Amino acid sequence: MWPQLALFYLLMAWPTESSAQVVDLPFMEYLDSSRLVLLRWGFDEVQGNITFTVSIQTTGWIGFGLSPNGNMIGADIVTGGVGTSGIYFKDRHSTGNFLPMEDREQSYDLLSMTEVEGRTSMTFRRAIQTCDEDDFHITAKPIKLIYAYGETDEMKYHSTRRGTKEVNLLKYMPRVTLPDGVYFDFTVDNIPIPARKTHYHCRVKKMPRLNVTHHVYRIEPVIDNLDLVHHMLLYGCPRNVTDDYDGNCYTGNIVDSCFKVTAAWAVGGGAFELPEEAGIPIGGNNSNILYRLEIHYNNPTSVAGRQDSSGLRLYYTSKLRKHSVGTLTTGVVPAGVYTIPRGATQFHTYGTCNTSLFSELMQGPVPDLQVFAMLLHTHLAGRTIRAGLFRDGKQVDFLAVDKNYDFEMQETVNVGNIKTIKPNDDILVECTYNTTNRNGYTTMGLSTTDEMCLAFLLYYPEIPVHTCWSLPNMSNIENVNQPADQQNITNYENELRTNPQIQIVTDDRSLSFVHVDGMVLNMKDTPAVSCRSNPPTVTTASSGGSRHRLDVGGGGGGGGGALLLLLLLWSAV
Repeated sequence: MWPQLALFYLLMAWPTESSAQVVDLPFMEYLDSSRLVLLRWGFDEVQGNITFTVSIQTTGWIGFGLSPNGNMIGADIVTGGVGTSGIYFKDRHSTGNFLPMEDREQSYDLLSMTEVEGRTSMTFRRAIQTCDEDDFHITAKPIKLIYAYGETDEMKYHSTRRGTKEVNLLKYMPRVTLPDGVYFDFTVDNIPIPARKTHYHCRVKKMPRLNVTHHVYRIEPVIDNLDLVHHMLLYGCPRNVTDDYDGNCYTGNIVDSCFKVTAAWAVGGGAFELPEEAGIPIGGNNSNILYRLEIHYNNPTSVAGRQDSSGLRLYYTSKLRKHSVGTLTTGVVPAGVYTIPRGATQFHTYGTCNTSLFSELMQGPVPDLQVFAMLLHTHLAGRTIRAGLFRDGKQVDFLAVDKNYDFEMQETVNVGNIKTIKPNDDILVECTYNTTNRNGYTTMGLSTTDEMCLAFLLYYPEIPVHTCWSLPNMSNIENVNQPADQQNITNYENELRTNPQIQIVTDDRSLSFVHVDGMVLNMKDTPAVSCRSNPPTVTTASSGGSRHRLDVGGGGGGGGGALLLLLLLWSAV
């Protein structure tokens, strides 16, 4: 009887289309005012692909396209549906206001097609950049999306069943305007900026008194001097910080223990709006907590006599969202423990975080953390930042990659697909520096001319741990002060990477756990993604459901392999 039992359990565990959407397709927009046409999508810039689900309230054909001008002419279009004879799907392009022509190169892969309760849903994938001249070139700029559908499966004129909407697919930010629009400004007040290159100013105070928990849903910079303000961080303080403060940061004052990141902004960034299901909690049981606003002023010409009143504007609501958001700071401890040699074309530093250490500071099990946005941060010598996710010692994903880091353009961005960090996973942050234009050593530290290597991860559900970073054990490093020739630079970098890492994990009470035997795992090479004319295809399919259904591995994870095993077991039965 074992084949029948195995078949039963396989069927029970079969991935559904809805779970695939929740896990892999984090972004959502209705393309019409009547909310009949729903688009979900997600993407992986490292692998170079993008996935869409178009769901329309109809039992006829549906079409979706990327258009240069908002109409059919010149548009890249896919059409499909569930007909009486089965599923149909085609990659097309339009040269006029008539039936689009089929592409010679079918660059879109159908992952699933369903027709359930009068709604047709089509999930498909393509390369972000294809080599097909009939396909639309997707960039990080707003794109005019078009749709049309019919009442039957006969492909004919859509009449008024069409529309267009402009969306930035790769740099998407939801726009949720709540009716109250309540906000709170956390700013400094006309503070003098010293005539020195680097200055950190801290303001500690309470937020407005909120007797019940509220959710912050939008973070907006309030910049008084754009040429001076480099970055701003708003930290929650532990309960032993009880007094307001307005002065220099990092002077040994107790306010220096405020390190739970609540909100962040860096030069080049704009406002950041959280997804509709997520909000940063404030108020309620934490109404008496103080917060520390830290502003880094970069004044390279040491100009005197300037004042500033910058800060952050936080929009909040009493209408709680599904998830409370936390920020986890990972990477290299920003302290002057070691230096980066001059003359290095590519010098790598590593900060590691083993999430198994979280249990040392938490009561109860550590949940899966769903990462939906990130801010990557280094300074002027930084060229590349990569954050990798490891499970059982092997890399399973890249959390984020910035291969062309720009010091003047730092922003919090939504990741294309929500990344799941499981208990016991490792996070590795790698930064690559170029110091060929420097005369001396570069210190890991706070100044703009120093260096940092940090990744701020926005995730849910919120846990009390807020910092997990590391630095190498320097007790037996030999090449730290050797002449800066290439061989010594290579040896020194290898020593820093292979020596045990001192990992530091801190919670919102400022309690820390230190682990001295962390190791830097081996990160994969970043895939070299160029245009692809033939995205990976899967040919296995199944039918069932309310008329016809096609489910292919990739949308929900592992469907193709499970189906093959299912067919083998069916043969055994």
